[in-house]
Order: sequence, then structure tokens, then C-alpha cells
Amino acid sequence: MTSIDGQSDETIRDILTSTRRVALVGASAKPWRASNSAMSFLLNRGYHVVPVNPGLVGQIIHHRPVVSRLAEATPLDMVDVFRNRAFVGPLVDEVIRLGARTIWMQLGVIDETAAERARAAGICVVMDRCPVIEVRRLRLSETGAATPNRRH
Repeated sequence: MTSIDGQSDETIRDILTSTRRVALVGASAKPWRASNSAMSFLLNRGYHVVPVNPGLVGQIIHHRPVVSRLAEATPLDMVDVFRNRAFVGPLVDEVIRLGARTIWMQLGVIDETAAERARAAGICVVMDRCPVIEVRRLRLSETGAATPNRRH
């Protein structure tokens, strides 16, 4: 089965095992939202996650203060996008400017034009996938996923 982003399991594994800092764009304080549970999962795996949502600035999600802009979440390894496709283009431009290594677009989020710009800038693009699903599918152990400090 070929994914829309063309990334191999080896590449996805490498991203998930080498990434330490994640900006989660579209973070939600509502526990039933996918972004909320994904953030919790990533934090529990040892990733340093910064929630980004201008509508929730000043709130705390999973003991992390919400920031309004991606620039406030730097330095970045990966940007995890829980936003509608319509917002991806400008976000990719910002990711390029800020120098993140990976932009990860969640399930259903596909923007080939923005993806090409990111790839041209040397950024790894993952589309229409969820890191939670990929960690489980690839059977990355808790210590295999992100074994950095547990400060969160």
C-alpha cells in the first residue's frame, strides 16, 4: 500500500525516533478532540510538545502553555498540523522560514502544492497520517519512539 506522501516506513520510523520538539498546530483543550489525545500520547512518549492555537492563548493543555504562533514554539523538529487544508499553505511558508525538519499533516490533510514548496526547501513532508497510528503500526516501543528527556 502506497501512501499519498510517498514516505517509506523507514523514513517514518526515522522521523518518529529522531524528533524531539513538536509544535502541535490546532491544539485543542477538549479531551475528545484528536489533537488533544495525540498531544497526550506524544508527551507520554517523551516528546517535547508545544500547543499552538491563537484562540487558546493563556490556557494550559496537558501542563503546557498554549502559544499563539508557530514562531513562539521554536526551535522545532516537527510541526504536527491539525488544521484544515485551507490553512496549510501559509503554515508551510512559516515552517520553511523557521527551519523545522518535518511538517506532518494529519489524516485528511493533503496539500500537494504546499508539500512541493516544503520539499523544495529541504523539509520532509508527511501527509494524511497520524503519528499515534504510525508509532503503533511500526511498533515503536516507548523507549524507541523518542527517548529524550522526560521533561514535560
